[in-house]
Amino acid sequence: MAEARESMEYDVVIVGGGPAGLAAAIRLKQLSADISVCVLEKGSEIGAHILSGAVIDPKALTELIPDWKEKGAPVETPVTDDRFCFFTQSSALTIPHFLFPPLMSNRGNYITSLSTLCKWLATQAEGLGVEIYPGFPAHELIVEDGAIKGVITGDLGVAKDGRRKGGYTPGMELRGKYTFFAEGARGSLSKQLCGQFGLQDEREPQKFGIGLKELWELPAGQHKKGLVLHGMGWPLDSETGGGLFMYHWGENLCSVGLVVHLNYKNPWLDPFGEFQRAKTHPAIASVLKGAKRIGYGARAITEGGYQSVPQLSFPGGALIGCSAGFVNLPRIKGSHNAMKTGMLAAEAAAAALAAGRANDRLQAYDDAYAKSWVAHDLHRVRNAKPLWSRFGTLLAMPLIGLDLWLNQLFGVSPFGTLGHGQADFATLRKASDSAKIDYPRSDGTLTFDRLSSVFISNTNHEEDQPVHLVLRDPAIPISVNLPEYGEPAQRYCPAGVYEVVQEAAGPRFQINAQNCVHCKTCDIKDPSQNITWVTPEGGGGPNYVNM
Repeated sequence: MAEARESMEYDVVIVGGGPAGLAAAIRLKQLSADISVCVLEKGSEIGAHILSGAVIDPKALTELIPDWKEKGAPVETPVTDDRFCFFTQSSALTIPHFLFPPLMSNRGNYITSLSTLCKWLATQAEGLGVEIYPGFPAHELIVEDGAIKGVITGDLGVAKDGRRKGGYTPGMELRGKYTFFAEGARGSLSKQLCGQFGLQDEREPQKFGIGLKELWELPAGQHKKGLVLHGMGWPLDSETGGGLFMYHWGENLCSVGLVVHLNYKNPWLDPFGEFQRAKTHPAIASVLKGAKRIGYGARAITEGGYQSVPQLSFPGGALIGCSAGFVNLPRIKGSHNAMKTGMLAAEAAAAALAAGRANDRLQAYDDAYAKSWVAHDLHRVRNAKPLWSRFGTLLAMPLIGLDLWLNQLFGVSPFGTLGHGQADFATLRKASDSAKIDYPRSDGTLTFDRLSSVFISNTNHEEDQPVHLVLRDPAIPISVNLPEYGEPAQRYCPAGVYEVVQEAAGPRFQINAQNCVHCKTCDIKDPSQNITWVTPEGGGGPNYVNM
């Protein structure tokens, strides 16, 4: 017999309080104050799990809230200096702007904290009557008659061994006529929906990167407010995609980060180690000299683009934002596209509700996306990722430049639309065929270890709860991944969650789930696809500030 649960009903239930989910909620209320809307957020508060560079294209924000400046949106540092460099180990070659098509320009964009912007968007949504519930992760789908009818939040008070503790509270049913999934990259329920409804069928596999970021407070003389620096090359080799970013914003704040494409081949590669090494480059180290690191975080990023966008609607709901993957990889921007898709889904749902419909497919959303500036934005850059994956950084860059220029000027490409090929988990070579990489020890001033980094991410989980990193077969890490790939989970995880512990009886795989920053890299990159990330108890995970 199914457990009795408290149930609440809404017109629209939104899973995820990021830019897409909040934009959808605001748009629904703008269209009709009578539409009941709730937003579920797994973090302890709105913005707690939001991590991005972030250089924001304000296009969607302006469409949603035209007077956002007058209303005090925390988007206050315009880009005043836009630079692109190619790094060798000791030098930084500046690439002239005239080589880049206008679509790559940051003119008119702003440097900000996406987590802080989401907090502000939440106040706008609540002012319109949206109900927001932080600390309530959507853990399970409600599927009835072949349609999504809502979600069930995670149970509270379950011990690690599965028994119910004294404060046990069963999860609630949040039922909606339509349910939007705005979970971000590799959302746990969005992943289920893609499989259940075949949303990724006849599409290219989604591609991902891992973005690692630190927030620094600079001495005033080293702060160049409005400076945006992007770079590629060292410390990554040519066969490994990715690049560095450094943004000066706010009052002496500097965001520094590295993106590593998760289709990398060498199982000995450590994205966290590459990030720490990148900061030792003279062009970066000179800026951070005497500065104080005040924040750290990591998050998977969707990179598949136009050809990897799944079918967006299904009976009873829709994928919005990075749950579907709308990041423009060459521009390293996705928030504007995420917000716009939330708005498009809201418009389709509002029309359906006005017509008395419920729990059917919102085909109008798919149609609107296909005609939108989001699709146009992604279509122009569709070949950047495939070219990079096929030819490596050095050979791909001139080809990508040619492709972007032709798309900008004529709307065509000599390459047509290239495919991505393999999913990211399938790209690793065997450990025995790969060169080990020596990463220097951290110095505690410019470079740091994982655990001290996790500490300043304010990550916390209730320890006596079920492990939220579920192994399909507990034997695989030691019996398969260790001998074949050197168990890469020890390296691709940016938070020290996974360890191989050597004991007298042999190696043992250990999961330190309390360290997890919810980046989802393990769910993506595990070569055996043996790890499934599920939601932990509500409110757990990082608590990002100004990230």
